[in-house]
Amino acid sequence: MAKNRIAIVGVGRMGANMARRLVDCGYNVTTVYDINYDAAEALADELECNVAEKLADVTPAADIIFTVVTDDKAMKKIFTAKRDNLLMNKAGSKVFINCATIAPQTHLEVEAAAAAVRAKTLEGCMASSIPQARNGELYLMIGGDKRTFTRVSPILEDLSKELVYVGKTGRAAEVKALVNMVMNINTAALAEGLAIGDALGIDLQMLCKVFSQTGANSRVLETDAADMIDRDHDCYFSGAHAAKDSGIALGIARKAKVKAPLAQATKDQYDRMVELGLGELDKSGVAELTFAGRGPVKKKSATKKSARKK
Repeated sequence: MAKNRIAIVGVGRMGANMARRLVDCGYNVTTVYDINYDAAEALADELECNVAEKLADVTPAADIIFTVVTDDKAMKKIFTAKRDNLLMNKAGSKVFINCATIAPQTHLEVEAAAAAVRAKTLEGCMASSIPQARNGELYLMIGGDKRTFTRVSPILEDLSKELVYVGKTGRAAEVKALVNMVMNINTAALAEGLAIGDALGIDLQMLCKVFSQTGANSRVLETDAADMIDRDHDCYFSGAHAAKDSGIALGIARKAKVKAPLAQATKDQYDRMVELGLGELDKSGVAELTFAGRGPVKKKSATKKSARKK
């Protein structure tokens, strides 16, 4: 699979680090693209590959294209925009691995558009963060055609520490939405528990130790508690993304005719973060809404933090 030409569309923190990992593993990353041309150009210089000015120039230069964009609107645009899209130039036989957290229906629409020009798509949903993308330790949930998955699985294995094929197109997006829904609920609940403990004058380090040894334990306790206490909200997974993903999960719940009041309450909290201008803080910033005496805080300059998965 190393002989396959690979392109990356969307070179933010996740996409750029996936590209670096692929190059480290000996893959032929030929082209990168981003609406932020300067970011794409800088990464292209680093990786000694080409930077595409148009989406239509990406596809002819690659056999496998990873897309790592922000939301449903961006995903639809890169595949269907009239003036420039990934499917308008020699897309037949190409494989698009779409890694954004978006609605299942959008994945189905993209799959249909690609099939019309004989291209294949896969969902490559990620339950990991920036350090894991760089180190090839992503948790990847794949949805789509099983034969296509088998074809590209060596590449996906080099990007991940856990690779799970979950079924037909749309299913990976459903699973990822539920993962993030539960994670977001746990994060908001932890913020409230710590805030109440703080208001009572309880030693928060001791409280976290007790949480970790009882039914209050969670992965979020490990990744977010210290940040909530220290008000250190450098972004690994933003409050704005938490709001978006909780909204996706609620849409899935409504379709399944299942009530999800905790997910709704959590989305309301993250929506509030966005309204207060805190949406670009890490999701741990939800604690700014719960601790007494806190409020909007300025985003800190980038600092080096230990590698953690959120």
